[in-house]
Amino acid sequence: MYGALITGAIPAPVWDGFDIGPVTIHAYALCIVAGMIAALWLASRRWKARGGPEGSIIDISIWAIVFGLVGARLYHVVSSPDAYFGPNFDGTGDLTKIWRVWEGGLGIWGAVALGAVGAWIACRRYGFKISAYADVVAPGVLLAQAIGRLGNYFNQELFGGPTTAPWGLQVSADHPNFPAGALEGTLFHPTFAYEMLWNLLGVALLLLIDRRLHLRRGMMLWSYVAWYTAGRTWIEMLRIDEAEMITLFGTTQRLNVWTSLLMLLIAIGFLIYLGLKRPKTAEARAEADSVWRAGREPIEESESGTETGTETETGTGSGTASATAAGESVPAEPAVDAEKVNAAETKKVADPVEKSD
Repeated sequence: MYGALITGAIPAPVWDGFDIGPVTIHAYALCIVAGMIAALWLASRRWKARGGPEGSIIDISIWAIVFGLVGARLYHVVSSPDAYFGPNFDGTGDLTKIWRVWEGGLGIWGAVALGAVGAWIACRRYGFKISAYADVVAPGVLLAQAIGRLGNYFNQELFGGPTTAPWGLQVSADHPNFPAGALEGTLFHPTFAYEMLWNLLGVALLLLIDRRLHLRRGMMLWSYVAWYTAGRTWIEMLRIDEAEMITLFGTTQRLNVWTSLLMLLIAIGFLIYLGLKRPKTAEARAEADSVWRAGREPIEESESGTETGTETETGTGSGTASATAAGESVPAEPAVDAEKVNAAETKKVADPVEKSD
């Protein structure tokens, strides 16, 4: 029976990167980069469908990614401080590990928080609505998280407790993350794989719901938060890696569990509020669909090359007609004396033609 379980188990990885000269390219980093590329691809398609200018989604996302990576690392350090500061901050930790991102350790809530700050700065700079950007990229973020979770497999990290399930995960007994006291050959819950599958299912559901309901004004963002936290809560409870423990209401749980529960409640609250405030008129729906902030919409040009909304001078007749249509008073043309005109024409015929010098 045990041999059968081992046969069907997820084997421990035999490769975690490659070297290019003195530089090591880790599989974890490749998964993160692949996730970003996939997220940008999906976001670009959705941005174009919303009428956003081509290329601008990349400009905003660069800000969000840089800020998000910093926030993700900071959140991980705060939520799992022992390795960096020592138990109870006794100073026995290794502060240099804070910079070793390639060894794993990125917290999604730090990425979301600081990534949102970066996106807000960029949207203000380029004239876009932060809610429109957030709605566009939310499914892509979930897709990036799914792909990024593969990196946890290559790092042999973020797995759960022992299991007898046939899909159990093998962890190398000589790996630093192998639980102390566990027997060699013990299988563990592949919680990173659970989260990966949960996220992929979420991407499909969010895109399907958006196609039918047109989630706008932040509704797609909060739908993503609700879906992700609902899954993260129970998956986090299965994990056995070190984490900050918090006691609330007489219950001690990992910090990420309490954070996920709090964010789930907040997301549900926002979805109810935004659902009640959904645009009712065609004008309001059109405004909600726009990615531009008020007053920052691009000026369209007519076929003749003139800007729409600007008046062009096409001659006296058109100017008079425009002024009349606008209700403005137009000075009357002076009356013409017919007799004086006839006399002048008769004199012109009678006089000899003057010669030029």
